[in-house]
Amino acid sequence: MLTAFGAWLTYPSCLCLCLAVLLRSAPSLRDADQRGLWLAVTTAGMAMTLDLPAVTHFVMGLVGTDHIVDLMKNLIGVVSAGAVLYFVSAPSGSRRLRIGLCVAIGAILATLLLVDLSAPPHPTHTITAAGGPLPSFGYWLILIATHVVANIICVIVCCWYGLRTDDRPLAAALWLFATGTALAALFWIGRLLRLALDVTWTLPYLPLLINLHALFRAAAILVPLAVSARGALADARTVWRLWPLWRELAGAVPHVVLTTRRTRLVELLWPPVPHRVLAYRKVIEIRDAMLELEHYVPPGIPPLARDHVSALGLTPARADATVLACVVKEARHAKLAGRPWRQSPEESFTQREPGQDHATTLTAEKTHLIELAQAYTSAPVRSFIPRPSNCGG
Repeated sequence: MLTAFGAWLTYPSCLCLCLAVLLRSAPSLRDADQRGLWLAVTTAGMAMTLDLPAVTHFVMGLVGTDHIVDLMKNLIGVVSAGAVLYFVSAPSGSRRLRIGLCVAIGAILATLLLVDLSAPPHPTHTITAAGGPLPSFGYWLILIATHVVANIICVIVCCWYGLRTDDRPLAAALWLFATGTALAALFWIGRLLRLALDVTWTLPYLPLLINLHALFRAAAILVPLAVSARGALADARTVWRLWPLWRELAGAVPHVVLTTRRTRLVELLWPPVPHRVLAYRKVIEIRDAMLELEHYVPPGIPPLARDHVSALGLTPARADATVLACVVKEARHAKLAGRPWRQSPEESFTQREPGQDHATTLTAEKTHLIELAQAYTSAPVRSFIPRPSNCGG
């Protein structure tokens, strides 16, 4: 079953790897720290793509022989191994080490090419050919040893830094890449056993190992994209939850709004700015509207709101948000009714009662306003109808 699953996974894993490479190409090429990782995954994807039967058949039609395709695939694989080492050498910051790696990989490529050209005519590159490996035992030993050594070093370095970093996305990327690299190392060790000891029981599992390696490496380079997507979804959720309160306050104080959209769905699907900036704008615009509306709070409303909410048995946090929502709602009504602006506000919406935490960060401010937005549309706020005699101008 594992053999069949490994064979089935060939095309999906290669597709996932190629899509990941394309999605991360622009940011990775701009960032020197990510360039080596992206190159390692890209060259691995190229080698795997050349190994697909359909691609192999197509390229063979262009070059006329399997030998050239196999040679290209193996040389690209060595470049991938070199890119892996280049990536894990980045933390050292040693320019000399990187130059040495490039020279070593260049020497290995030249050696493989020289061994291949000096071997007797051979139609393909294979370990299992009758009469011995083609083009030679030495060719395959150099190729396999390069991959095994590079992958083992990569696994050790990724695990080392993965255990020591406090950056959770970075740790996730390192562990995913280490897992994929370990699977690739097992793949090449399986081929080494076949080459050196004629072990065959590992062969059915090799496609599964190399295809799972592709999925894990694809996941590793997509971690930054996943983090960005998660942040965008969180910001979109913030905008969605703040929208009812923002709409109510913006209707009373329209001059605080920079841009408008007709509906909440249109705002989210076609935002005028990135969702992160949009969420920030909603927070600022709500706050600006509240600063204006606090000058329209009718006298006597705050104690009436507190009396109204105190009988509901709410938790302290919900009670505070509900009281504030009642007062904001009445200030909005007073503004729309044309009540005069008061020099000394009845109640400040930006100050908290003694002992309450101040929203000193954007995250805390979002949380506070989301609680206010939830309370604003709640039944206790809708049922709050102050007595006219207690809220005169």
